[in-house]
Amino acid sequence: MGYIAPEIYSPNFRGVSYKSDVYRFGMLVLEMVSGRRNSDPGIENQNGVYLPEWIYERVVAGQDITLSREIADQEKETVRQRAIVALWCIQWNPKNRPSMTKVVNMLTGRSQNLPIPPKPYA
Repeated sequence: MGYIAPEIYSPNFRGVSYKSDVYRFGMLVLEMVSGRRNSDPGIENQNGVYLPEWIYERVVAGQDITLSREIADQEKETVRQRAIVALWCIQWNPKNRPSMTKVVNMLTGRSQNLPIPPKPYA
């Protein structure tokens, strides 16, 4: 699926909207915070789990997302917050995704204590 928003290929939605870009941005952020490509199965992903699902499960469980390097505790919380923003961006239904203005506010800390979104592909 990569960076293609679900509404582009799903008949349940009414085509492409500006929220398609929000989806692509979220997928890019997930790759950045995890240090893994969406299409790149890794040691933790041998059973074919989709990268957003893998990250979602790790965020919910309070586990580290980055496996490629050691990071300080403060940076771990920043990575976790970025992952939560990205998970909001990749919600299946475009109506559940934030606008890019809201995404910027979340990333710059104007929205503190971000709730964990629903599972993106539930």
